[in-house]
Amino acid sequence: MRERRDIVELWKRGGAVALATLVHVEGSSYRRAGARLLIAANGDYAGAISGGCLEAEVIRKAQWMVREGARIERYSTLFDDTADIPYGLGCGGTVEVLLEPAGTPEFEACMQALAATLQGERRRVITQLPERGAAFSRCVLDADGVTLFRSEDRIVDAARPLFDETLLPPQRLIVFGAGDDAKPLMGMAEMLGWRTVVIDGRAQWARRERFPHAEKVATALEGIAIEAEDAVVIMTHSYEQDREWLGHALLMQPRYLGLLGARHRSALLVKEAASALGWALERACAGLFAPVGLDLGGDGAEAVALAVIAEVQACVQGKLGKSRRMTAELVEEQIANGPPTRYAHTQCAL
Repeated sequence: MRERRDIVELWKRGGAVALATLVHVEGSSYRRAGARLLIAANGDYAGAISGGCLEAEVIRKAQWMVREGARIERYSTLFDDTADIPYGLGCGGTVEVLLEPAGTPEFEACMQALAATLQGERRRVITQLPERGAAFSRCVLDADGVTLFRSEDRIVDAARPLFDETLLPPQRLIVFGAGDDAKPLMGMAEMLGWRTVVIDGRAQWARRERFPHAEKVATALEGIAIEAEDAVVIMTHSYEQDREWLGHALLMQPRYLGLLGARHRSALLVKEAASALGWALERACAGLFAPVGLDLGGDGAEAVALAVIAEVQACVQGKLGKSRRMTAELVEEQIANGPPTRYAHTQCAL
C-alpha cells in the first residue's frame, strides 16, 4: 500500500508519461498481478512490477512503446532465453505487462480510483486488454457497483481479454494509547502504507505533533467508527482506559484486536469486559490477541511494535500460524494464581 501512495503522489505532481501494470503471471514472480509502475518524463518513477529485474527496461522504453497507445508486453523470468521472449531473469516464470500512456481518460480514471482507495473507498477496475483484436478500454465501479467511468467510444466486452481487479483501501490500524511506545508502532504501520488512527483520553498525549502522519488523533471515539476490516491495538497503560476501550472494541468485532500487557493484567481486563458485556469468557477470548504480537523475542518499544505489526499483517493476510492467544482457561488460571511476584520486562511488554 505504501507504493500506491507513492504512485498517487507522483501522479498528482504531474509529468507522468506511462503506467505499467502487471496483468498476468505464469509460474513464479516477485510481484502479483495488479502491481504498478508509474513513470514520469523526467525519469522519476513510483511503484514496481518485479524485484528490480524489469524496471530499468520498462522505464527506459515505456514512453516510446506507448506512442501509439496501450499495449501488452510479455517478459520471461526464466533462466533460458528464447527468441520471442528475450529476458532470462531467473525468477522462474513469465509476466505480461500492460503499458498505457498517461493523459488519457482511461489513465486518469485508474489514477482517480487508486486515490479514492487511500481515502478508505473501494473500487472495481475492469480493463479490456489491447490484445487478440480487442481495443483498450476501461470501466470503473464503486463499492455499490455504480459506474463511475466508462470509455466513451469503446465497450468493455466480457468475451474479450479482461483484467478485472478490486482495489481495496489500505489496512486501517486504530491504536488506543498515545504513549511513546505507540510511536514506533505507528511508524511501521505508516511504512506499510496503512491508514492510522490514535486515540487516548489524555489530551497531553493525544497531540497531532506526536503523530503527524496519522489520519486522526483524538481523545475520544466520537466520529470514529470501528469497522469489521480494522485492526485495533489497546495499549494505553491505563487500566481504566483499557477496560473501557476493550469492551467497546469487543462489541465492534474488528478483524484483529490486540491487548498489550502482562498476562495477569490482561486476564483481569478480559474477565471484567466479558462480565460487563454479559458474555461468556470463551466468546470474549475468541476475538482477542493477548498477549499482543508474535513471539519474536527482543526488548523495547521497537521490538514490541515489530511483533505487533507482524501479527496484524499475518492476520489480515490469512497467514497467521500459531499465536499466543488468550483462552478462557488461561484467564481463570491467571486470576486464580494471582499476579507474579516479579515481572520480567518482556512479560510486561508482550
